[in-house]
Amino acid sequence: MKVKELKDRGKVEEITLKVTSKEEAREVRGGSLRVCNMMGEDDTGKVVVTLWNDEIEKVKEGDTIKISNGWSQIYQEAMQISAGRFGKLEVVDESGGKE
Repeated sequence: MKVKELKDRGKVEEITLKVTSKEEAREVRGGSLRVCNMMGEDDTGKVVVTLWNDEIEKVKEGDTIKISNGWSQIYQEAMQISAGRFGKLEVVDESGGKE
């Protein structure tokens, strides 16, 4: 799947993205959850990727990630995706192969 194919309230079977930027993590729901947004891109466009809790430390700027069985939606006028509760996020190439 590619960024240009994402749909509001859609299912993300599998997508691979290069992480181009990552925001600071913040606490939500009274500190019971941590969330962090980052920007991911492929050759068709860019998308906001939402990371939750343990996912936040796994991903660094420059990494290539793969999300399987995730979801997409338009939030605050921007398309965003996440692995969500039932999906999987993996780092497939750390920091673009740089040490």
